[in-house]
Amino acid sequence: MFLTITSTAPPATDLGFLLHKHPGRVQSFEVAAGQAHVFYPEATARRCTAALLVEVDPVALVRGKGPGGPDGFSLAQYVNDRPYAASSMLAAALGRVFRTAMAGRCDARPELPGQRLPLEVRVPALPCVGGAEVARRVFEPLGWSVEAATLPLDPQVPHWGPSRYLDVRLTGRMRLAEALNHLYVLLPVLDNTKHYWVTNDEVDKLVRAGAGWLQEHPERDLILRRYLAHKRTLVSTAVGRLAEVDDAEPQTLDNAVPDGDGVPQRSLSLAEQRRGAVLATLRAAGATRVVDLGCGDGTLLRALAADPVFTEVVGVDVSARALQIAARRLHLDRMSERQRERVGLIQSSLTYRDSRIAGFDAVVLMEVVEHVDPPRLGALERTVFAHARPGTVVVTTPNVEYNVRYPDLPPGRMRHRDHRFEWTRAQFRSWAEAVAAVWDYSVRLLPVGADDPEVGPPTQMAVFTRHDAPGDAR
Repeated sequence: MFLTITSTAPPATDLGFLLHKHPGRVQSFEVAAGQAHVFYPEATARRCTAALLVEVDPVALVRGKGPGGPDGFSLAQYVNDRPYAASSMLAAALGRVFRTAMAGRCDARPELPGQRLPLEVRVPALPCVGGAEVARRVFEPLGWSVEAATLPLDPQVPHWGPSRYLDVRLTGRMRLAEALNHLYVLLPVLDNTKHYWVTNDEVDKLVRAGAGWLQEHPERDLILRRYLAHKRTLVSTAVGRLAEVDDAEPQTLDNAVPDGDGVPQRSLSLAEQRRGAVLATLRAAGATRVVDLGCGDGTLLRALAADPVFTEVVGVDVSARALQIAARRLHLDRMSERQRERVGLIQSSLTYRDSRIAGFDAVVLMEVVEHVDPPRLGALERTVFAHARPGTVVVTTPNVEYNVRYPDLPPGRMRHRDHRFEWTRAQFRSWAEAVAAVWDYSVRLLPVGADDPEVGPPTQMAVFTRHDAPGDAR
């Protein structure tokens, strides 16, 4: 299997910094499928090409697995296209060998990952179910120009006709990390198969590698089905995950890619830390009846519903589509009548009084306030603190000061295109203390995620307690 990446942005040899692979050396790596080699066929100031060659032993892949598989004791173990045609094994090698580049990090030259470069990618033997048209449909919306020539089944026997393989050349101007993540996801999509067992871990990989582009891709459904081996449960989970506003750190992509021994080393993403912090705060407050205001696709709702401590859980969102996704994620149609009585979904605006959310122990606004236009914040405050008036209110929001720690985030850009604002720690404290004073609550401010000594935590959380609530220490 063979793939090349070429940059023509002078000095083109900066590609070596971005890939963390020196143009003057050949480097080899053990990967799950065999051995991967990185070398540079050309490396000048005007043009630099990095090549990834993966040597696959198809017999070694099945050795010791017994006769139970579909190819057990068959000729297919010895005669197949695995050593030559791009597949999920090449994508896995990309993730193993270029993991730091995929995360958008370059410690030696930190300004480089944010630069859009004129890039050319060539995959000379790419199996593609659906032919060149499908290759164009998945790559062109991402900004690539696609040249795809169908290879003959056998050049020496032309009447055998065309094969399912393409010689693909992609050209475009984009960040290298974007290009690598496109390839990581789309190579196995075009092949329409995976060479390993597909589990929930694949959803994590897909969501991380597809961050920023997959949710809005016009061929999103095709990509999800093929990448997740047409497993409906995993596809449904991925749809919900992609709809979630998730500020996961770019470097967590590394943790979704197997090391050479195939065992993923995974740490908690920021989104998981945030959910855990909210759940712990609710339990500490003694809340049992909880409203998730602005629940989106139901990520927090699912965690609440899974915990028997919470006897009633209600999700509220203005988006009917988000509530439909939440219902699927919660499997409401498969819940018993007793379980179903614990969980409710309500379509309602966050800025209008609604008696259905009054009288609960707690209201959660997890990554919600920054999606509200500043002139409408007063209405949101009245909805929550004056009308619903729960004993506890939990609010989380991004800390804009931490944005400088995201190498993929250009200066001045917010973490999500729908954010109306992002607060500094001082701004969040000022807002929280003013709200608490007006509506007779006390407030504590807590960090979520690693608390950077210079810029603070990635997420900031405020916990409001009503002064006449049980257990309040005024």
